[in-house]
Amino acid sequence: MDNLIRFPKVLVIDNDGTSLGEMSSRDAMMKAREKNLNLLCVAPNAKVPVCKIVDYGKYRYERQKKEKEAKKNQTIIKVKELELSPSIQDHDLEVKKKAAEKWLDEGNKVKIKMKFKGRQLTHPEEGQKIIDKLMAMLGDKAFMEKSPVLDKKTLIVILASKVKK
Repeated sequence: MDNLIRFPKVLVIDNDGTSLGEMSSRDAMMKAREKNLNLLCVAPNAKVPVCKIVDYGKYRYERQKKEKEAKKNQTIIKVKELELSPSIQDHDLEVKKKAAEKWLDEGNKVKIKMKFKGRQLTHPEEGQKIIDKLMAMLGDKAFMEKSPVLDKKTLIVILASKVKK
C-alpha cells in the first residue's frame, strides 16, 4: 500500500484526524511506519493529494460493513406482468385487477400487455378502453408511470403504486 503513493508532496492526516500538514510522500510513509500503520491516499485528485495514516485492515472492515448496511437498506422493485386481450370479460378483468393490487401493495410495478390478434389490431381504441376501465377499478392505488405505447401487436402500459411504503 505504502509504495503505491507516487506523489512528490502530499497533505497528511494523522490516524486521530489531525492534520500534520504538507510533506513529501517519503516522510509521510516514515511517519506511518513509526506508528505501525499504513498510508492511504484518500483524495488523489485534489490539488495537493490527501493521504491518511490508518490501520488498513480496520479501514477495509469498516468500509465493507458500511457497504453491507447500505445494501441491506435498499429496496428492489420488480416489474410484474399482466397479459390482457381486448375481448376480456368483466370477471376475468376483476381477477387481473386483484393480482395487480396485490403486486402494487408489495411495492412492485405492474406492466400491462394488451395483445391484439388478427383484426383486433385495426381497433386499438378497444384495448385502450379496457386499460381505462382497469385504471378506474384500481382507483387511487395506481398511476400510469408510462402511458400506453403500441409496439407491433402489443399495447404496453406500466403502473406504479401511488402509496409509498
